[in-house]
Amino acid sequence: MTKSSGVEQLMQRIAEQFDALPRQQQNVARYVEEQRANIMLQRVNEVAEGAGVHASAVVRFAQRFDFSGYSEMQAVFRSEHTAQVAPARSYQQRIRRVIEDGPEQMEPAQMALRFIDASRAGLDDLAGEFDAKSFEDAVDLLVKADTIYVVAVRRAFSIASYIAYALQHTHKRVLLVNGLGGMYREQMRSIGKNDVLIAISFPPYGKETLYCARIASQHKAKVLAITESGMGPLARHASVLLKVREGSAFAFRALTSTICLCQALFVALAYKLELTVEETTPPGEYDD
Repeated sequence: MTKSSGVEQLMQRIAEQFDALPRQQQNVARYVEEQRANIMLQRVNEVAEGAGVHASAVVRFAQRFDFSGYSEMQAVFRSEHTAQVAPARSYQQRIRRVIEDGPEQMEPAQMALRFIDASRAGLDDLAGEFDAKSFEDAVDLLVKADTIYVVAVRRAFSIASYIAYALQHTHKRVLLVNGLGGMYREQMRSIGKNDVLIAISFPPYGKETLYCARIASQHKAKVLAITESGMGPLARHASVLLKVREGSAFAFRALTSTICLCQALFVALAYKLELTVEETTPPGEYDD
């Protein structure tokens, strides 16, 4: 792990190695995932107290992921925060880095091909780690749902908008929780135990999405979480978890794999609903 590696890459490595970590380091991993927005401000003793371990376990955790100690790992979280509080400047900085790192000026077609390669790599990863059982469980959740709620914010909002649009082509009641006017609470108020919330979020996790997932759990509704890690705060509320990690180019993450997974989810649901209609329709019902 180099010093320039971001929080997302670090959390991916932690997720991949989580099962092999000693118990105390697993506690640190969970705490870091849950408190990633606050790690930049916390001393090593505060992290240790929050994780219920000794400070030495936090240091060993950082060293396991190739940092010299906690302070160097913490610097990665501070860098991400700087990018988030100045998003426009961050985008400009990423573009400037592309210019500065390249040996010569890149043609637009070259940049397009890099993004295509990144998307292809993400799709290969999705196929290689595809969990058929979880996908089938997700489809079953949606089949049984009275109403399907869908929520995602910022980068992931376009995916939520698509899946809500696609689901409108079934007979299911569908609500896109868009928080218009700040009314997330009002839009989630009627969710009940026979409903499902599709919640889509990736680090650094939209607080609005996490709020909706928490409300759904409190109301005994099912939560279908689409995210990249089983350790994240969204996974904690999941009845079914679908994991997806995107490829990236020039420090910009693609959406290709997530939209592919959501399209497959819709088609599988529509197919299963149509089979149910055929099985319950008396012979000749649709004959002219």
